[in-house]
Amino acid sequence: MASGMGQGEISRQSDGFEDFVEALTRVSILLARQIAADGEGATKIVEVVVRGAPTEVGGHKIAKTIAESPLVKTALFGNDPNWGRILMAAGHAGIPFDPGYLDVFIGPFQVFSAGTGQEFDRDAANQYLMSNEVQIVLDLNMGEESATVWTCDYSYDYIKINAEYHT
Repeated sequence: MASGMGQGEISRQSDGFEDFVEALTRVSILLARQIAADGEGATKIVEVVVRGAPTEVGGHKIAKTIAESPLVKTALFGNDPNWGRILMAAGHAGIPFDPGYLDVFIGPFQVFSAGTGQEFDRDAANQYLMSNEVQIVLDLNMGEESATVWTCDYSYDYIKINAEYHT
């Protein structure tokens, strides 16, 4: 289409519309992940997934608030499976949810369920968090919607880069 060789505009009724949307989505996700991975001083990329949300907007706001939390980002740099910081950030989003229904996973480790912290292998979770890519999942268990946000950790280099940055 951009070259002028296309057959007009793409609409929901066009042949190939679904293929176009799928390709655009793949490219958009790839670019979002690259932006997150290229964060100043980043040592890892973090995927924050909120599922079971009553609305996509609410799920996205919770995921974004977790992804932007300095306390979560520094815990991730320290490879600390600190589910309390994740819950604090989720609550700060201002979207109502009941912790009594909430499930939280750090990678394959369920760290919180139904209002209470869960027993998990902290050493193995710490090892998992040393990876270049990690995932945090919150299941609100309140609906069918989901949202994903990518971010990075805050490292010593992030502080150094931004402390020495002058305008």
